[in-house]
Parts: sequence; C-alpha cells; structure tokens
Amino acid sequence: MKATLSNKTENETPAVNSTSTKLTSYLAWLVAASLVIFALYLGWRALSGMPIKITGLHSQNGSQINDAQSEVENSNEIQGIHQSPEKLPAQSQISDGNNSISRDSELHTTIPNRTRQDIQKYVVISGDSVFEIATKFSISPESVLWANYENLNDNPHAISINMELLIPPVNGVLYEWKVGDTVESVASRFKVSPEDILNWPGNNIDLIELDVEPGTLVMVPGGQREFQQWIIPTIPRGRAGVSSSVYGSGACEGGYEGVYGDGAFIWPADNHTLSGNDYWSGHLGIDIAAGEGARIYAADNGVIVFSGWATGGYGYTIIIDHGNGYQTLYAHLSNTNVRCGQSVNKGNVIGFAGSTGNSTGSHLHFEIRYQGGFVNPWYVLPAP
Repeated sequence: MKATLSNKTENETPAVNSTSTKLTSYLAWLVAASLVIFALYLGWRALSGMPIKITGLHSQNGSQINDAQSEVENSNEIQGIHQSPEKLPAQSQISDGNNSISRDSELHTTIPNRTRQDIQKYVVISGDSVFEIATKFSISPESVLWANYENLNDNPHAISINMELLIPPVNGVLYEWKVGDTVESVASRFKVSPEDILNWPGNNIDLIELDVEPGTLVMVPGGQREFQQWIIPTIPRGRAGVSSSVYGSGACEGGYEGVYGDGAFIWPADNHTLSGNDYWSGHLGIDIAAGEGARIYAADNGVIVFSGWATGGYGYTIIIDHGNGYQTLYAHLSNTNVRCGQSVNKGNVIGFAGSTGNSTGSHLHFEIRYQGGFVNPWYVLPAP
C-alpha cells in the first residue's frame, strides 16, 4: 500500500512543475506587453502636447518618483509643445544633430525713410515741364523755379532740352550766399526763422562762427519769395495802344466789335488731359495734351485781339476777348488760323498745336482770365 502511494506522488510531480512554468511564462509576457503599451501611451501623450504625470510609483524607501514627470514637462516647455498648432508661426528648422532652438524667418526689412539732403542736377529732356520735374522729385514747382533763377528767371516756359537744372532736396529756396549776407538777413528775406537755416543738416553751417563763404548754395527750408511773372497782358477789343515791339508781332491794335461769349466754356483741344504744367503760382494756365498739328478750338465766342508771334516764350499765340470780362489765351501753336479783329464762334478751329517758343514738346498752353486776373481753367471747363 505504501509503495503504491509513493509511486503515485512521484508521477504527479512533473505535471505540477509543468503547469507552474507555463503560468510564469504567461505572466512575464503579460508584463512585457503592458510595458510596451504603457510606453506607447507615454509617446502619444508627449506628441499630443499633453503633460505627463507619473504618480503613485514609489521607490523601496517610500519616496515618490517625480523625476520623470519634471524632465518630460521641462522638455515640452522648451520645444513649445504646449502651444496649439494653429498659433505656431512658420519656422525654419536648422539643426546640427544636437538639440537646437528654431528661429522664425523674417523676410521684410524696414528701410528708414530719411529726407534727402543733397542738391541734385537734372538735365531737361523732350516733353519735360517744371511741374513734371518737380513731381518727379517730390517737391513744389516753385522750389524748382527759385533754385534756377539764373536759367529760368522765374519763367517756367524758359526751360529747354539739355538745360541743366538744380533740384533742391526739400521745398523752399536754394540760395547762393552773397557778400554781406547774414543768417538773419537771409532768413528775413525768405520769410523763415534763422534756426530753419542753421538747423538744416545739409547746410553744414558752423553754429559758433556762423560764417558762410560767398558763392555757397544754402538751403532755406520753407522759404518763399514773390515771382516775376512773364505774361502777355490783358488786351481788350477796344483800342489799347498795345505795342508789337514789346509783346510780339501778334499784338493787335484794337478797336474791334464782334460777337460775345456766353460764359459756358468748352475744351480747346480734343484731348482733355494734362501734358506738362498744371495750374500753380508760377504757371497761370494748364498745358493740355495735343500732338503736333492737332486742331485748336475757340473755347467760347469772341473777337481775336492777338494772333501771331509772342515774346516771353509763348511762341505763336492767340488771345480771344469774349466781351463779358473773360479772355482766353492759346500758346505754343505751330500756326494760327485767324486774324486780328475777327469774330469766332465757340468750337471754331483757330490754330494748330505745336511746340514754338520755350517748349520741350508739342502741347497747348491754355489760360483763362477774368477782368484782368487769372482763373484756374479747371474751375470753368467741363469735367474731362
């Protein structure tokens, strides 16, 4: 009986050992799988920007393990993971294989807008006008005239092709210093304060000596002076004793009767756009675009009181007296088509456009006068 039990116990022992081995292997695989899943979970949390907190783990001495949490959170903060993707700017990544901080690309460079201080020279080309040259350099046409008195003598029509002009840096008077001048006298002459001249950096004036060499070009910012106007005077249809030797061979003797204007002006050319000077204090008319030989029309009914060559740079010129206080002038014509004392109606062809007199290209210089004064043509002409 004892022998039988002993043999039975020995036969059951291998089966128990085999079951135990299988259970241990199963638990090991389970633990390994859990660790892999946990590692994948941590990676997902890190990539999604969610803070990682590892709590509840204790070392053998009971202290809580926070090193992993602190290290991961600091790493996330450095790399900007806590920012939402839509708030992140476009970045260029430059790395040498080690940890690096990316830098935003800045493609726009801000260039300071500084006022020009130097005096420039400009050579007049075909089609130029004082107004257009001034616009090109962002200054007033008056400043161009004042800077070139020796060449232009305050007459915007005096420019000619290949003429060299001085272009001041800002609006004002570019003045050539003369013997006996002082800062105070020059400032008073051009209606500015002495400080305006002294503080302009381009003048380079010694603030202690206040000594300026005669012949030096000095900029007077904001300065101004009166113009010497070059115009043909108003010529009435009655006898006025106008001298052709003074105003040109086109001057009429006067003593005429004829039609009267109605005050409703039309454009004197087919084009209704500018081609040169606009109306300003040094140019009391507008330059209308008109090619060589283009027809020029009477802007209103009236009597011819000037027809032919005019002095002062106008070239071939026509003046119409409209009998109601208004007169109109048409200059730089290639030819005239009317005679002194002739009555013309609104829209009649009176001449042809050209570039005679002081002109750099074909156009029509057009003036409107009222009772001896000048009127801006834009105020009385129909809208273009």
